[in-house]
Amino acid sequence: MMSELTFYTNPMSRGRIIRWMLEEVGVPYTTEILGFGEQMKTSAYRAINPMGKVPAIKHGDTVVTECAAICAYLADAFPGADLAPPLKHRGLYYRWLFFAAGPLEMAVTMKAMGFEISLEKSRMAGCGAYADVMKTLEHAVSENPYVAGEHFTAADVYVASHISWGLQFGTIEKRQHFVDYLGKMSERPAYKRAHQIDEEATKQLQAAS
Repeated sequence: MMSELTFYTNPMSRGRIIRWMLEEVGVPYTTEILGFGEQMKTSAYRAINPMGKVPAIKHGDTVVTECAAICAYLADAFPGADLAPPLKHRGLYYRWLFFAAGPLEMAVTMKAMGFEISLEKSRMAGCGAYADVMKTLEHAVSENPYVAGEHFTAADVYVASHISWGLQFGTIEKRQHFVDYLGKMSERPAYKRAHQIDEEATKQLQAAS
């Protein structure tokens, strides 16, 4: 699929996940940086994402929002990048990709906001108890060389990005398995390219403000 690919983002957002994913995919893409507030709430951009948030991509006539969905789509749209296992081996890939999008995202967000789920009510929350989420995440990054097994996949992009922010802001416990896993992921050339691009974009936005 060689249709034009447009990436809508802000370098100070979850768009950093997709920047990394795009650099792993290695195909040409156009970046449109949107400011928080009015630029993301225009009718033109709401036609791309009704939530008025970034990131989003448009690939030909296909629009995809939500980071986990974008990662999964790009892995399938560009199979030459080898970022998704064959279908019969996708159990771990889907498990950890959507574990990070569901229980992990919910648990760390509530922790950041100062909410605690009581043991009695933990069954009501999709994420369950924070301690169980951390234990499960540690299992994900330590059981195999990569979360989906022996090879790097889009699930690693998504899981490692969550761990990076969680360690930075203190919403994920600083366990050695998390530190080691993130250290390995951050050595990837695509990660370094993406980080540099977004750091430069951030400086430009700050200089313009």
